[in-house]
Parts: sequence; structure tokens; C-alpha cells
Amino acid sequence: MSQQQRGLSLYWKCQLIGWSLASFYWAIVGYLGSNFSFPLAVVHFFGDLCIYILPTHLFRTISKCKQWELLRPKQLLPIVILAVIFLGLIFMLLTIGKNYWIRSTWEPHFVGDLSTSFKDAWLTTWMTGIRLMSIWVLAYYLYHYAQAEIKASKESARLSLIAKNAQLDHLTAQLNPHFFFNSLNNIKALVNENPIAARRAIDLLSDLLRTSLYNRDNALITLQEEINLINDYVELEKMRFEERLQVNFDIAPQLLDKEILPLSLQTLIENAIKHGIAQQPDGGTIAIKVTKEGNELKATVQNPGTLKQEKSAGLGLKNLQERLALQFNGKASFSLEVLNSNVILATLKTPLT
Repeated sequence: MSQQQRGLSLYWKCQLIGWSLASFYWAIVGYLGSNFSFPLAVVHFFGDLCIYILPTHLFRTISKCKQWELLRPKQLLPIVILAVIFLGLIFMLLTIGKNYWIRSTWEPHFVGDLSTSFKDAWLTTWMTGIRLMSIWVLAYYLYHYAQAEIKASKESARLSLIAKNAQLDHLTAQLNPHFFFNSLNNIKALVNENPIAARRAIDLLSDLLRTSLYNRDNALITLQEEINLINDYVELEKMRFEERLQVNFDIAPQLLDKEILPLSLQTLIENAIKHGIAQQPDGGTIAIKVTKEGNELKATVQNPGTLKQEKSAGLGLKNLQERLALQFNGKASFSLEVLNSNVILATLKTPLT
């Protein structure tokens, strides 16, 4: 049995502490009055502790059996009102009975009977009981409502995280085949024309596939890892485009250990080649620049080409936008713009982690 299991529960700690404080307060009131007796104060203290814990614990047991904690506030309100009145009555009877028994047993000069003691004290004692039991019952149900709210919030957050991870996995599963099927088509074109280059391309694709699979569970990778992947991808594409494809890197060295979304820059490079370089008879140069802008990592990819507004974004760019939104909760941004008649600029901004 663990230490936690051997210890008192929070409920019993609150019961003992709460009623002990109430009993201690009444002991102080008695001390400030007349004819204070320390032994009688101790008897009253433990007597109060026992007789007030008993009815409240009994009510708690009934409440759990009836599952009143699960009721809505409007449904619970009549039960709370009746419970407070009933518990107040029990408080009155137990208190008057306890006080009479102690005084008749321990005070030699006490003269009186139970009915007289009841007539003199029943209303005041009942009102005190209603006040105390109102506090107890309301605190008990408010605690359960707070716990239910916390549990619901945690469950909602857990389900939201599961849904987010599932969506990210789905998007990644879409993206990887899109990326690798394009590469396989490139290798297919090289098999007959240049077998040596085709073998090198297969090695590169194998490395890319290995990197992608190993990083599948990583939400983020370093910029250096992304650049390494891009270098392999560009080398693979240069086998098809040869001198028509040129790539220039301008990356601040201090940013290489910063984390970015896997395949984010690679997606922009792939898009620049597919919709830019491949459409130019003479090819062109892709310029990649990564800088720090405030608390963001800013990556730009510039390439020759035209932006056709009537066509929706390709699968790769749609995936990228959705993955950015999911991973960074709307704090990342991506845009495409026309710099002039034949130059496109893609800009990616993500929070620095």
C-alpha cells in the first residue's frame, strides 16, 4: 500500500480541520465567559467533533449513493435547502443533548431538566446549525462542481490534443507521398538516360525517406536538419534540370540550431521548382534566405515564375498552411507575392522556440 493510500483523504482532512476550528472557536468563547473549566472545554471539543462529523458524513454517504453531485444546480437547489434545514435540526438536537448531558454529568451544581434546556436554546441553536450546515453543504457541492469543471477542461484539452496530433499525422501522411512520388517520377526518367545518376538519385531518395520516417514523430526539427534535407532534394532535382536549376543559400549561422516545422522550407523549394523553374525554358535561380525578425524566424524563397490567381494552392502548400496553423496555433504565417512580372517571393514566419 502506498503512502498516499495510507494517508487521510482530502475529504477527511477538511472534515477534521473544519469542525476542529469551529469547536476551538466555541472553546475560546467559553474561555472568555464565566466559570471556564479546561477539562470541560476538552470534553466539549471532542464531543463537538464527533457529533458534527457524524451527520455531515452520513449526508455525504447518502449524496454519493443518490449521485446528487451529478445534478445540475437547478435540480440540486431544493435538495440543498431541505438538507440544510434537516441538518440544522440534527445539529440543534445533538448540541442541546450534548450540552445537557455534559452539564448534568460534570457540573455538580447544575439544576435543570432537558425540556427546559431545549426551550431556552432551540431557536438560537437551530439558526447556528443552519448557518454552519449551509456553509458545509455549499462548500461540499462547490468543490465537486469545481472538480468536475477541472476534469472536463482537462478532458477537453486531451481530446483537442489527440485531434490535433491525428490531423497533423494525416497531413504528414499526405505530404510525404506527394514529395516522394514526385522524386520517384524523376528517377524513372533517369533510369534509361543515365543509370549512374539514377543510382545516385536512389541513394539520395533513400536518405530522404529515412530522414522523413525517423522525424515523423518530431513536431519540430532544427533548421540545420531541414537544410540537409533540402540539399539532398536539390541534388536529386539537379539531376533532372542540370544547369537550369541553381540554388543560393543565405542563412545566418546562429539560426541553424533553431527549430522549424519539418519539410516546411523543402515544400517551398519543391513548389518553386515545380511552378517556377520547370516552367522557364532557361530555368533560373532559387534564392533561400533565413533571418531573425524580432521573435520570429523569417524564411524567404524567391524564384522566377508567375502567380496564377485563378488556381488554388497545390497540395503541398495547403498542407503547409494547415500544419503551421495546427503547430503554432495561428502564430505562424505564410504568404506568396509577386515582386515583378516574373519573380515570386514565398515568405514563411514562425515563432522562435
